[in-house]
Amino acid sequence: MAILSSKVNQSYCLNKDRKKVMWLYPMPDMRKEATAVSQPAQLHRVDGHLWDSVKKATFVLGSGLFFFAAFRNSVTWHFQRFWGASGDFWQTLWGMLYSYFGGNEWVLFFLGTMIIPTAVFWAFNGILMFADATGKPAFITRYRIQVDKNNPVDPAKLRQAVKKVLFNQVFLSVPMVIVMYPVMKWRGNPCGPELPTFHWVLLEFFVFGLIEEVLFYYSHRLFHHPAIYRYVHKVHHEWTAPIGVVSLYAHPLEHILSNMLPPIVGPVLMGSHVATTMLWFCMALLTTTISHCGYHLPFLPSPEFHDFHHLKFNQCFGVLGVLDRLHGTDAIFKTTKAYERHILLLNCTPLTESVPDPPKQKK
Repeated sequence: MAILSSKVNQSYCLNKDRKKVMWLYPMPDMRKEATAVSQPAQLHRVDGHLWDSVKKATFVLGSGLFFFAAFRNSVTWHFQRFWGASGDFWQTLWGMLYSYFGGNEWVLFFLGTMIIPTAVFWAFNGILMFADATGKPAFITRYRIQVDKNNPVDPAKLRQAVKKVLFNQVFLSVPMVIVMYPVMKWRGNPCGPELPTFHWVLLEFFVFGLIEEVLFYYSHRLFHHPAIYRYVHKVHHEWTAPIGVVSLYAHPLEHILSNMLPPIVGPVLMGSHVATTMLWFCMALLTTTISHCGYHLPFLPSPEFHDFHHLKFNQCFGVLGVLDRLHGTDAIFKTTKAYERHILLLNCTPLTESVPDPPKQKK
């Protein structure tokens, strides 16, 4: 991948001189200089950037593992106390559920991987859609990121989004969960009567997050390739100012490869318990809903990063932002007010007020 400028233009260019596909991001005033770069120089630059990315990725992942090991017996001690204090409760609750369904592992698996996460998704999005459609409660709409958009949301467009999301869940997500079950059975005992330990769940979530970041980032970049974008990913980008339910509004191919596979692969590789998988799926659905919701609400993760992606298209491809940092696909984002607002809001003052956009210049 050749990055010919520290800032990224809003268009992709396809290097036709090489058989291997690359994405180039030349600035308008750099195009002449870019065409003058010799092929050996381009190859050297590509190799240099790839090697730099590998070194940075190794450093980030190595540091993460180091800190995980260092704080395993200190920071997590407080969480483990809570886990231990409530462990009997959760184990008893799981035992009751296990007995209620007579140990029917397929029912327990489908309940944990499909029914409960889907219910959580629609419960949260029901609240957001009510605010999107009615503008009430008014205090929520104060936190809208793109203040001049979806005020209120177009009812016809909202109905179309809901229909497509339901289609994806019923005709794509359900079959994938059905296929997932025998694979999980082959990996271990996903519905065993014993819940996993706190530290094991913590390690699993760490692995899940890394796998999701890698798979989502690169599949997302792939769907932005000019040869593919208009046929697949353009559906999702019909919403330049997204709302929560749009998180699963996608072409079927994208729903399978970008929405479903990245969160599924982690539990499959780790042979996770269905309780852990349920918690992970719920968290993944809530996180992507928040990223698309269009509101930067207090005490919730910042959605500025992905909202900016919908606004500009060629920035902020990942979930955590790690690979965007390594590949430079957050360069423009870091120069904007949206980047200044990309924080956890710990008070009730909307960030559009405390960090306002610069005044527009008069023509």
